[in-house]
This record gives sequence, structure tokens and C-alpha cells, in this order.
Amino acid sequence: MPLAEETVLPRDPPLTLPVVIIGNGPSGICLSYMLSGFRPYLSPDAVHPNPILQSKLEEARHLSIPEQDLEYLSEGLEGRSANPVAVLFDTLLHPNADFGYDYPSVLQWKLEQEPYIPHIVLGKGPPGGAWHDMEGSMLTLSLGDWMELPGLKFKEWALGKRRTVKSDRATPAEVASYYKHYVKVMGLQRNFIDNTYITSVVRPYREQVNEETACEEPQIDKDTTDEPFPKKNWEIQGYQRAADGSHQPFCLFADTLVLATGTFDAPARLGVTGEDLPHVSHSVAEFEAAVGKGKLSGAVDPVLIVGAGLTAADAVLCAYNNNIPVIHVFRRKVNDPNLIFKQLPQKLYPEYHKVYHMMCTQSHTTAPNLHPSYTSFPEHCVLAFKPDMKCVLQSTGGLKKVLKISMALILIGSHPNLSFLKEQGRSLGRHHNQPITCKGNPVQVDQYTYESVKEPNLFALGPLVGDNFIRFLKGGALAITRCLELRQKKRHHLVESNCVSV
Repeated sequence: MPLAEETVLPRDPPLTLPVVIIGNGPSGICLSYMLSGFRPYLSPDAVHPNPILQSKLEEARHLSIPEQDLEYLSEGLEGRSANPVAVLFDTLLHPNADFGYDYPSVLQWKLEQEPYIPHIVLGKGPPGGAWHDMEGSMLTLSLGDWMELPGLKFKEWALGKRRTVKSDRATPAEVASYYKHYVKVMGLQRNFIDNTYITSVVRPYREQVNEETACEEPQIDKDTTDEPFPKKNWEIQGYQRAADGSHQPFCLFADTLVLATGTFDAPARLGVTGEDLPHVSHSVAEFEAAVGKGKLSGAVDPVLIVGAGLTAADAVLCAYNNNIPVIHVFRRKVNDPNLIFKQLPQKLYPEYHKVYHMMCTQSHTTAPNLHPSYTSFPEHCVLAFKPDMKCVLQSTGGLKKVLKISMALILIGSHPNLSFLKEQGRSLGRHHNQPITCKGNPVQVDQYTYESVKEPNLFALGPLVGDNFIRFLKGGALAITRCLELRQKKRHHLVESNCVSV
């Protein structure tokens, strides 16, 4: 039975929950796993290749990782995340992975009832989030093992689905199926509510707080309250879409709110004239649908692809494999060290290096040879799209060029959709009053708790805090779990103390 039929939000009276997680992708799933009582411990015979970290772990072997000092354990570690807990947890799960080693995890997981924290996870679709909307045939950037969540090996799951595993990488369709299965096999379904759309998130007390204390916690006597969390910090409104297409509105109250929405909701735009014309798209899926229907077959004008990332490269490959001519436009120089292609091992990602080679050798300034149907325009930008299927380009030197195209694909990244927050959450970023972006302006959080430094009892993890790789977002789940557990234990301790004193 679909999860949407199993779990329906009540309409009246409103629920009040300790934790509400918005987003049911891998970030929300991993956090739900840990809040449900699954705890990582150092395995009995495990020896981490980092002797300093191993020594620290031995000091408190009897404690679970969330019960330990994460700042102490993270000290001195380096990795491909700016968040130290993300680096710590990744090196515990995949020791020395960035050096090409395939060491086993040094952790073992135990299900414990005591630390369970009631929560729900709200998502627009089935568990897995945006992975269900991605093209299902292309290979993921990360290794399949790096896409997995704690307690369920991706390779073991994949072997049960296909006879052979031909690549260490996986398709997005496989990853989406894995996440959906993960929620079921780990018994997390009761926490997940699908087909939910959030329209508003506000603090009920906000109107009663003056501007000087707008970002301060409500004035609650923390030493005497008998509640494990401050009450009703957040009011969440939205609707749940039923099987018949009708919308059922709901209202929830949450003591703690966690943002796990990812970054694939809103494609980035160029902001140029004609970008909303019918032949201009921001989706690889739309392009592939047009290819599948034969709309671009035969002698057609080139498809314009804008962008120098992996999504743009996927589109180039799709066009190339279907004999569709391509004009590839990007702002960077081909020798820019920050191009993603320069960070990928050629042996593991041959198709992307093929695109990069084309970008370097098939420029409009050089004579076409190996790939006559592909032409790159490095250090160019789009000035405008015209209704007559023409596009105006401009070089960094100011030279303009008008080209005839059959379709345009703008693939320059995406932004999170935080429209349910006041001013789309602009106040939460590192740069005040600027849109939240996963690279330039992520949500500013405490490094060891992932709590917003601007809004108490608001947490964020995953791409919203700059952890765009799944292998690193799990550290955010660890940090949030530890923080909420400590607060809950403190509250319970105060309640017990008050009872004894009485």
C-alpha cells in the first residue's frame, strides 16, 4: 500500500510535535534513522587508519558516537566538506576514501529505544526526494557506496535487484529506489508523510517580540519547565494532496524545525530577455523527452546548452549520442582549475572527460575535426533569446554573435525553494538578506550542532549548509541528533530534580 494511504495528517486539532523535518530526501531519511534510536558505536575489533582518531575513539569506546564530544573527535581532520562533523562522520564510515582506499566502516549500529525522539518527515513525493525526479539512466557522480545510508549496504541491495553490478556508480533511478526501500526496511514509515506541500512556516510568538530580540529564543524558564523542548516554536501550514487530486489543508506546531529540502527545487536562471520563451528550457528531462519523441531528429539547427557543470555535460552527451548538433556556451576558460571535470578521475568518469576534451578542442575559434556536430563557446554569455529561434551571445571581450538554434537548455545549477519562510529565508544565510544558495550563501549554522545562528530551534543540513555530497550530509544528521538528545536529557534531568525536591 502506498505510504500516502498509510499516513494522513489530521486536520483538527493541530498536532504539536517535538521535531518536524521538511524534506524527505537522503538528509531527512538519515536524520529520521538516528532520531528513531539507531546509534553508531565503535566496532569491537575496528582499527581506524588514523591513529590519533583511533586513540580518541578508544577513550570512550563504551559510548555511542552521539554521546561523545564531536568537536574533540573532529579536531585535525581534513576532507572535502567545510563542516568538521561531516568530515568526521565520513571518515568513520569511509576511512581514507579520498585517498582511494576501500576500508570498511569502523562503526556498528544498534537500535536503542531510550533516545527515540518523536518526529515526522514531510515530503512532496515518496522518500528519496528529488532523486525520483532525476533521469534514470545516467550514472551518478558519486560511487554507489557513497550514496548509501547507515545500516544498509548499497551494493548488497543492488545485487538483489540486478544480476551483476557492472559499475561502482549507480543510476539515479536505482538510488531513488534504494532510499524508498531503506525507509521501509528500517521501519521508518510511521515518521514519513508523503505528498505534503508546505505553504507557510512562522513563529507564533513572533508578533509579540520586538525587533531587537527577534532572533532570541522565547522567554521560557528553562530551569523549571517540565517539557523536553520549548513549546510551539513553529507553526507549519500546508496541504496534503490526496489520491483523487484534492488538497487537504493542515496545520502543525513544532518545537524544533529541521530544513532538509535540498537544492533541486528551483533551477537557476540567466535573467535575460526571452528566457521564458517556449523553446528555452531549464530541465534535462524536458530535453530528453523531446529527443525521445523525435522532435530533434534529422537535419535540425543546433541545440544551445548553457553551463559548464555535470548536468550540462549530461545534456551534451545526450545530444551527441542522438546525433543532434550542439552549441555549448559557458563563462569559464577551458583551463579554469575550478571546472568540475578537473576534479574527477578520468578512469572512473570517462564520459565526462570526453565532454571536457570536446570543450577544449572544438571551440568556435578552431577548425572542427573529431566532433563536427559540437562547437564550444568558452568565455561567452547569453544576452538574449529571440522568438524567431535566434540567440545572441557575447564574449568577454564584448563581441556579439547571433546564432540560429532549435532549442535552448539553461543548466547552470539550482537553488533551494524556501518560499514557505519569510523572504525565502534570506535572514538565515551567511550573507544577510541575500538568497540562500548552496555554494555562495548557505544557511549559517553552528558547526557542531547545525542549529541556525540566526534562529534558535531551527536546524538545517545537507546542501542547505553546503554539503552537496550524500556522504557528507550524514554528519549533519549526527550533529543534530546529538544536540537534541542532550537537550532532552537535560530537560528530563531537571524534571526529575524538581520531583525529588518536591
